[in-house]
Amino acid sequence: MNILMLTDVYFPRVNGVSASIRTFARELVQRGHSVTIVAPDYGAPDGESAFEIIRVAARVIFFDPEDRLMRAGALRAVERRLAARRFDVIHVHTPFRAHALGVRLARRLGRPTVESYHTFFEQYAAHYLPWLPPPLLRWAARTLSRRLCRDVDHLIVPSTQMADVLRAYGIGTPAAVIPTGIHLDEFRGGDGARFRSAHAIGARQPTIVTVSRLAAEKNIAFLIRVAGRLLDEFPELVFVIAGEGPEAPRLRALAQAFGLHANVRFVGNLDRRTGLLDCYRAGDVFVFASPTETQGLVLLEAMALGVPIVSTAVMGTATVLEGARSARVSAPDGAEFAAHVAALLRDRPLRAALAAAGPQDARAWSAPVLMRRVLDLYAELAALPASGAAPAPVLPSG
Repeated sequence: MNILMLTDVYFPRVNGVSASIRTFARELVQRGHSVTIVAPDYGAPDGESAFEIIRVAARVIFFDPEDRLMRAGALRAVERRLAARRFDVIHVHTPFRAHALGVRLARRLGRPTVESYHTFFEQYAAHYLPWLPPPLLRWAARTLSRRLCRDVDHLIVPSTQMADVLRAYGIGTPAAVIPTGIHLDEFRGGDGARFRSAHAIGARQPTIVTVSRLAAEKNIAFLIRVAGRLLDEFPELVFVIAGEGPEAPRLRALAQAFGLHANVRFVGNLDRRTGLLDCYRAGDVFVFASPTETQGLVLLEAMALGVPIVSTAVMGTATVLEGARSARVSAPDGAEFAAHVAALLRDRPLRAALAAAGPQDARAWSAPVLMRRVLDLYAELAALPASGAAPAPVLPSG
């Protein structure tokens, strides 16, 4: 099959959507399919040869400088090029200019469209447009979601919780619940001792780790407060925060205000093949508390690497953590969360038991297993005579 993927965000912009798209593309290529990705140009080389990437000239978005808005004129030129080619399925990953381009191409080429609903926009909007009233933002997010979902033939949503949200919006586009998953062979090894040595962390020093974009919706401020609660019992505690984002200055200031400047280490984005694996493995406990995740891929990565987890379970993280033997689930309460972390830090055999269960938990989320379901959906859509299939109720699949 020849798959066209369109997105308003992709590497070098690091986030869960970028990781999900790359996982999709690599898995499809490994199975003998052809993939073309259309994405904004960030002015950096791709370093990817397994599939075609068409970069579109873009400008910085003033309220979110990490992201880019593809320029309309450049998109028109790309559309003319793509309209002369043949694709079996058009897969849209984001709801902005990439969505509009995908819908136009589907109509020109008479091909089916599938769109992944990666992001819980209702929860994100207030963080990026704080000058607008929250009720107005919620109304706008729901209205936009209904309009966009009507444009496509099928939806892919990463969790049953997200499918429930769309059903509550009144969206009737057919939908399949298919998480992205991870390539387990990319999350093996890692040298925690090497990371600890490089960052002056003692071999037996209590260490908790999180990996996240540093953005308000990720709730890292909550985790910093949890670290503060742990200091009475674990005065040498180190909290490693891996990632970058717009909240970095505020989070650094918060750690300083709480007197945690010696305990909290901001290490930035790390190479996913080396430094990131070492970082995960350096942790006695992996901690996570984002309330807006549609998937929670970092939890899967921690599981695969055998790092015990303490996390809240909201939206996609609830799906990942259901029945997981490698994690302790906490309410979004600082005292309860800190108690779960403290219990693991005190008990080395308990940490070892959770660590041993992690790779077994992660196997259920193997990308190759989940991609089989995506390919079945692609084949079903490709058999349609043209884009614009009649909508049916949203029903989780699998």
